[in-house]
Amino acid sequence: MKYLVTGATGFIGAELCRQICQSGQELIAYSLSGRPLPDGTPTRAIDFRVENLCATDLESVDVVLHLAGIAHQRANPEDYRAVNHRAVIELARQAQLANVSCFVFLSSVKAMGASGDVGPRTEDDGCLPVDPYGLSKQQAESELNSEFATGSMRVCILRPALVYGLATKANLAQLSKAVGKGLPRPPEEGARSMIGVKDLGALMLTVTADPSPGVSTFIVTDGEAYTTRRIYDALRAARGMKPGVQWCPRWAWWLGSWVLDALTASSDSTWNKLFSAELYSNQAIVAATDWRPKQSFESLLGETGGRL
Repeated sequence: MKYLVTGATGFIGAELCRQICQSGQELIAYSLSGRPLPDGTPTRAIDFRVENLCATDLESVDVVLHLAGIAHQRANPEDYRAVNHRAVIELARQAQLANVSCFVFLSSVKAMGASGDVGPRTEDDGCLPVDPYGLSKQQAESELNSEFATGSMRVCILRPALVYGLATKANLAQLSKAVGKGLPRPPEEGARSMIGVKDLGALMLTVTADPSPGVSTFIVTDGEAYTTRRIYDALRAARGMKPGVQWCPRWAWWLGSWVLDALTASSDSTWNKLFSAELYSNQAIVAATDWRPKQSFESLLGETGGRL
């Protein structure tokens, strides 16, 4: 089996490529920088803002796993549209022309729009996103469904929740640093779904084994509900620290979140990141495949000694 992976040097892409190489399968890897993978496997440079692959680049490829995208950063809205939407559709078209059997698109639960503190949400519980990132993912999903639903190429859209693993970035990394600096224990409020990067990589390879054509869409989580307090407690325990003390009242957390948002001019609410409910169901993918998540956030920390 020959796999082509875009976004190969990213957090998720590097793990996926590691699993492909470990299985002894053939890999063609693309990345924005063109730098090699941690094990020395070369990658080819491509910037999906200005270029794309053509059918000749995909000759003899069995599976395309498209992970490249602009995620969770302040980018030009046009770049989101170009990379996360239009480039996805063009690559899928070229894959179909090259007789690729399976095209996997790594989307996001953000394509489902705001959660509204309900859940766990299923694949059909979506609304139109308002942020450029979520909207670009939703538009790519919509066009894939309309263009490839009756085609011969299998298209699988995966919507992972927040992904954790060694060398994770963004919110989890910031929380981990804050815990190390003595952050007080947070209130027990809200909860979110997450998924381990190793489990996500394994799932991407699992769905490529299904030969049935058409488009399918699946949410991906590990089936757990993580409050900020649960994550906080797990980080302290894995580092051998004493249990944290909840000396900071709820109103102070809210005020601190508001001040942080004002200082950073952030459009994303820190309070919502910490304490909103954002739960998703993985029952559809569990029912459709033999994939089962093997990791939890706590088991990851046990493997890494509390490091992220």
